[in-house]
Amino acid sequence: MVHDEDNTLQGSLARRPSARPPADTFHIRVIDGPGAGVEAVVSESTPSRVFVGSSRACELVVTDRRVSRRHLSASVARGALLVTDVGSTNGTFVNGVRIGEAMLSGGETVRIGDSVIVVEAVSGARQASLPPIEGFGRLLGGSVAMRKLYPLLDRLAQSDVPVLVEGETGTGKEVLAEALHERSARAGGPYEVLDCTAIPPNLIESVLFGHEKGAFTGAVSARPGVFELAHGGTLLIDEIGDLDPSLQPKLLRAIERSSVQRVGGTKWIQVDVRLICATRRDLEQEIATGRFRDDLFYRMAVARVELPPLRARAGDIALLARAFWERLGGPAGGPPEELLRELEGADWPGNVRELYNVVAQRLALGDLAPTSTRKPPAPTAESGTSYRYTRPPPADAKAGDDADPIEALLARDMPYTKAREVLVAEFTKRYLERLLKRHGGNISRAAQEAGVARRHFYTLLERTTSEP
Repeated sequence: MVHDEDNTLQGSLARRPSARPPADTFHIRVIDGPGAGVEAVVSESTPSRVFVGSSRACELVVTDRRVSRRHLSASVARGALLVTDVGSTNGTFVNGVRIGEAMLSGGETVRIGDSVIVVEAVSGARQASLPPIEGFGRLLGGSVAMRKLYPLLDRLAQSDVPVLVEGETGTGKEVLAEALHERSARAGGPYEVLDCTAIPPNLIESVLFGHEKGAFTGAVSARPGVFELAHGGTLLIDEIGDLDPSLQPKLLRAIERSSVQRVGGTKWIQVDVRLICATRRDLEQEIATGRFRDDLFYRMAVARVELPPLRARAGDIALLARAFWERLGGPAGGPPEELLRELEGADWPGNVRELYNVVAQRLALGDLAPTSTRKPPAPTAESGTSYRYTRPPPADAKAGDDADPIEALLARDMPYTKAREVLVAEFTKRYLERLLKRHGGNISRAAQEAGVARRHFYTLLERTTSEP
């Protein structure tokens, strides 16, 4: 077969090892080109993907002007090296064939830009076994993808370095940040959250750094910002990739000086804060397009954690569904097997947050809960159809009996969307009231039992109390 660099494989290139046994460790080494001489090790126990590119934040830095900042990623899966082009400008070529994703067994050459990388499988280099645990604080998961992270998270919890948490929407970035705080020496201190997407751009500087009385219209009194409020504890800046570029140098200065200056103020206020930032964006791409400062990126990304999407966490869907079912007060015995099969068949673009909402909907609405609009499970030989969970009515329920809230709601003949909205709102209100009563009004403990971050609990609480 003749390989041409203009050939492009659609989807992925899967190379099955002909006579090579599966490996759990690979060396990737640049042997030719501007970046020659650098190398990295990728193993089954590597916490997350190893990135190769020209950015000094990559695990394997290739100083080649034709190599993108983040060019490709490498990880070990099923005894092979999974190489993925992560949107590079000039492409990734395996043995002369351009690929999007490839499973390599060792002995292949990979060309990026003007540099050539050789892939070598390391025989007999068995890594330490992954810890047999299913969570880190309230961050749950027993899959290989999650268990790889736990040793790293343990080390980060005992340190004070800034951490950048990356991952798709709903993967649990805020839950991870709170777990790091709760496992750290700062656990007794405050934990503050600033969501860059939830605050108007004209107010975010004041929220970050505080303001003095009269600093702007409406500033009737002095107010500290989240840096001051988090003194002695941890500050999470959520969705840092959405921070306005004009504020980025001010944030960098605050981090470097460990001090802030309130809007309208003249003095610097010293702060002792452990900084964690989270983002759903590819900040390397944001830097390349000029929307994010590289000096701020390097200052806040001393350590990086990439949370895998739910679709890459084999076995975790059922574990999470059972945990959410129990937290939400579902019937004893856990979710029905047919519901678990339905959940396992979905692709979960909204990740863990979407799974939590689906479980809550099933418990609150039963039959009224919409079936998944995501990828359905394959038909079975027994039924020939996809599974749908229908919660049976109580044994003593009668048709039209107002003791059954669902029957009472159905009797009002409301449109479907309005009926669902009313029922979810009522369920949320009663659920929060019960939790707060159980914990004597302590929102932190109530949020922990609910399995949600305190900020999200506050949002739910405000929403229910503001509704007529």
